Amino acid sequence: MSRLIVLVLGLWLAACSGETPPPQASGDRPMRIVSLDFCSDQYVLKLADREQILAVSPDAVKGFSFMRDEAVGVPTVRPLAEDVLILKPDLVVRSYGGGPNAAAFFERAGIPVLQVGWASTIDGEELGSIPLLAQSMADGLGQSERGQVLVAEYRDRLNRIKARQTEDTALYMTPSGFTTGGGSLAHEMMIAAGLTNFEPSPGWRSLPLERLAYEQPDLVAAAYFDTLTNHADAWSAARHPVAQKQLNGPDTVSIEGAWLACGGWFIVNGIEALANGAAE
Repeated sequence: MSRLIVLVLGLWLAACSGETPPPQASGDRPMRIVSLDFCSDQYVLKLADREQILAVSPDAVKGFSFMRDEAVGVPTVRPLAEDVLILKPDLVVRSYGGGPNAAAFFERAGIPVLQVGWASTIDGEELGSIPLLAQSMADGLGQSERGQVLVAEYRDRLNRIKARQTEDTALYMTPSGFTTGGGSLAHEMMIAAGLTNFEPSPGWRSLPLERLAYEQPDLVAAAYFDTLTNHADAWSAARHPVAQKQLNGPDTVSIEGAWLACGGWFIVNGIEALANGAAE
């Protein structure tokens, strides 16, 4: 018999033994929340009360986590079925944590799962917009009013940025030597800042070094250079002198990796940074 079967059987026997059960959800508000990855950590730490949170992922305190300060002191759990089940959560929140079959597994075990949706647009009322995602997460955590406040603040900041449109172009650059055209949140971030993307082709691609040799963007959005992940190897296009000239120029705006690592309301920090950089 596997360790998992033994564990599940043990939990069932404990439930039948008459021992005091853990605190349960109050109305629509779960009171024993476990978050399985750092994308779900962001929403749990932002929207849930501290007493609602049973555990977050070990990545919650790392540099690429926007809510890392709020995660200090919160218990952590590995995204393994055995480790999560023994905590007896009344809600599991995840984006990718636990693998592709995690949601189905926990739901079969009688534990509701709140799935973090995929964010594809900065604003709007369509599926995939950050405001709708934030509100759906707040609703699932029993904190609808807190979600409404977050969405209102987010949109207020966006509206103030929209009043500062420019004709400047911006090149998105990562340490690994990649940039992006349309179809990404990085592209949406530049557009929301009132900028035109220097890269006209959609999708992710290597930096256009030949074009940069004779044509320069007005602004460089340097993302993830503050982290130790996703950094260049010796053959990265970001190490080329043409790219380095752009990166080390006066019109470079540093975009923190934590603002972009998961699609969330915190991307507005990057939008504001770019808009301010264009205004200088």
